[in-house]
Amino acid sequence: MGLPMIWMVATSMTAALASSWVVSALSRFVWRPRAIIRAFRAQGVGGPDYRFLVGNIREIKRLLVESVGLVLDVGCHDYGALVQPHFRKWMALYGRTFVSWPGERPELFMGDVDMVKQVLSDRTGLFPKNPVNDHFTRLLGKGLILIDGDEWKRHRKVVHPVFNVDKLKLEKNNGQVEVDISCQFEEVAAEVISHMAFGRNHKEAKEVYLAQKELQFLAFSSIFNVFNLVPGFRYLPTKSNLKMHALEKEVRSILVNIIKNRLNCKDTMGYGNDMLGIIMNTCAPEHVHNPLMSMDEIIEECKTFYLAGHETTTQLLTWTMFLLSTHSEWQEKLREEVMRECGREIPTTDMLNNMKLVNMFILETLRLYGPVTNIQRKAGSDIELGGIRVPEGTILSIPIKTIHRDKEVWGEDAEDFKPQRFENGVSGAAKHPYAFLPFSMGPRTCIGQNFTMIEVKVVFAMILQRFSVSLSPKYVHAPMDVFTIRPRYGLQVVLKSLQM
Repeated sequence: MGLPMIWMVATSMTAALASSWVVSALSRFVWRPRAIIRAFRAQGVGGPDYRFLVGNIREIKRLLVESVGLVLDVGCHDYGALVQPHFRKWMALYGRTFVSWPGERPELFMGDVDMVKQVLSDRTGLFPKNPVNDHFTRLLGKGLILIDGDEWKRHRKVVHPVFNVDKLKLEKNNGQVEVDISCQFEEVAAEVISHMAFGRNHKEAKEVYLAQKELQFLAFSSIFNVFNLVPGFRYLPTKSNLKMHALEKEVRSILVNIIKNRLNCKDTMGYGNDMLGIIMNTCAPEHVHNPLMSMDEIIEECKTFYLAGHETTTQLLTWTMFLLSTHSEWQEKLREEVMRECGREIPTTDMLNNMKLVNMFILETLRLYGPVTNIQRKAGSDIELGGIRVPEGTILSIPIKTIHRDKEVWGEDAEDFKPQRFENGVSGAAKHPYAFLPFSMGPRTCIGQNFTMIEVKVVFAMILQRFSVSLSPKYVHAPMDVFTIRPRYGLQVVLKSLQM
């Protein structure tokens, strides 16, 4: 075959490949989205128009940028215009169920609590988890929160003993001052989670917290970068990608060193009785040919536990203190209960169980300021959901913040701070069993729920024992979302000592 013929064959093959790529791209980014829009609209489900490749990302980003300067009155708990302005706008236009486009895949917004129940109560694997993007997976770790099926069951079997009630038992370990208490809570939560997860290696583990904190903001900003929708973009050596890669490498290096240290010291010190020790004892990675979890899986689970546990606790403590500082009448009632049950002692588990008002207060904080405003699943196959035919691959968005304020299930006072609604527990607070979702519901309910609640109650009670709390005039009420809800400018409060 001569050179001209080789050139013709090569040219033909290149043209065929290019043509195939064009057809595939048109199908993925043009024809399929248009067909999905027509199918949903034929069922009465509207939504914003799809834009080639980027979907609605640019509009979402624009609305978020416009919301940055907004602030709320301290008595207003409806922060949707600050953290979810796109959802707020589209709900007003299309109702509580609509389809939007965070890229080329459709996202079904499910403001109907019955649809939410159908998804979260499923035990057959019809609705697997939907990682936000690769950067989010690298941040959170491919642990219990993000995995599915048999892999999830295997990990849960290993991790579940960590949250045994016996492991959560509590041990005892003048003037006024103005502080940014949200920063203090970050330190407290990092210290607690470091001790529980990594015990004797807790000082090294706190370096993980610092790296993950920086990685968290970078990963969140990547969601609204349209270039990240381009396949393979995250591998390009951009400044952000390089920084995230370096931070991820740092986290992994620290965790690997901690695990290797445990392996080397096993004969003299054992694996330990902390989270890492329990997992390693279960997996016995040094002598089992087929351990329940590999070294890489242990590392991913550590990342998941560390970030999820730290963030949930930090933000719940922060918003609990915000509401305590703005409701003096509740502050007095809560302090009376704490002093009656435990005086000035460090609260035990039994003491905490008797603090009914404290529990009500924290549950109402979770309803209004739950750390996570939105969770996602995806349709594992074509399926009917709430009477709507949903195509495979559709992102299923469960708007926790919206459901927690649904007047049809919570009453006309759903926007108000009212802890007494939980007087008869969670089941008696709303008209629907799936209306309260701070830790999700169903078989995938957060495994660390008890850990978080106990830690928050202890810190909350100890603050009430020692201080009165009031809001500083410097505080600006502007919640923001960085995977969790936090005060944009911190939480400045005035602490006045009661031990005079």
